[in-house]
Amino acid sequence: MKPFTYERVSSPVEAAAAAARTQGAKFIAGGTNLLDLMKLEIEAPTHLIDVNGLGLDTIEKTREGGLRIGALVRNTDLAADKRVRKDYAVLSRALLAGASGQLRNKATTAGNLLQRTRCPYFYDTNQPCNKRKPGSGCAAIGGYSRQLGVIGVSDACIATHPSDMAVAMRLLDASVETVKPDGSARAIPIADFHRLPGDTPHIETALEPGELITAVTLPKPLGGKHFYHKVRDRASYAFALVSVAAVVQRDGSGRVALGGVAHKPWRVEAAEGSLPKGAKPVAAQLLAGARPTHDNAFKLPLAERTLAAVLAEARA
Repeated sequence: MKPFTYERVSSPVEAAAAAARTQGAKFIAGGTNLLDLMKLEIEAPTHLIDVNGLGLDTIEKTREGGLRIGALVRNTDLAADKRVRKDYAVLSRALLAGASGQLRNKATTAGNLLQRTRCPYFYDTNQPCNKRKPGSGCAAIGGYSRQLGVIGVSDACIATHPSDMAVAMRLLDASVETVKPDGSARAIPIADFHRLPGDTPHIETALEPGELITAVTLPKPLGGKHFYHKVRDRASYAFALVSVAAVVQRDGSGRVALGGVAHKPWRVEAAEGSLPKGAKPVAAQLLAGARPTHDNAFKLPLAERTLAAVLAEARA
């Protein structure tokens, strides 16, 4: 067992300051991802900072007509909230498509966003992985890659982001609120929050050392019909091969984002201008520059067909 210390904090600023002054510190809330990685010795924090007592577990209306979701709101509670179900149905549906009921009861909003982008080789400590050990190589490239990324990949990593919730958040143009160790706050657009792998796949988000997520803010509702279609190898408790989050208006316009295809939730706003024309031109723009492997090339037509099914349902 790897030894570590533990503390509880009473404010977000105290939590961020504690993380900044202790090398190797990690925040812990639900722990649904972190504890698994600690057991496998992939993560070995020297210090755990328990943030469960910070009161960041409420959902409030904003002055602009949107919602401010506390970082510690559990996935089950967020999916069941009447305002979310009514005005942000794509988010509720995405949450219910993820994990299992037991995990959703523990997993938090911030923790869901911070899930490690990963693949089976990331979990196998006998295999090289640039996420675990930068510069060691990527066993997935040239290995079995059926579930892995086809767009936005690099020569250092082809893993996919596992979150369903984050795909819906990207579609809705959410903003991630944080506090830094010096007490200053900032808001990070969800489009800029998750990073593509490039040469540094171990750096997965825009967060600075010690920075703590305090909330996620949604803008005012979009209206229209909301969809979240997830294609996976089994009916539940499985990551997406491809998922499509969409909001479609009466005139056929709307928004679309993909999951299961990239290192981050994938959205190309320029493609959405073609939404009334059908799935084929939208998919062509969404997946332009794709670099699939022999094992996962099927994801390209699968994404187009899943989007076509969503648009057909919207028209119906």
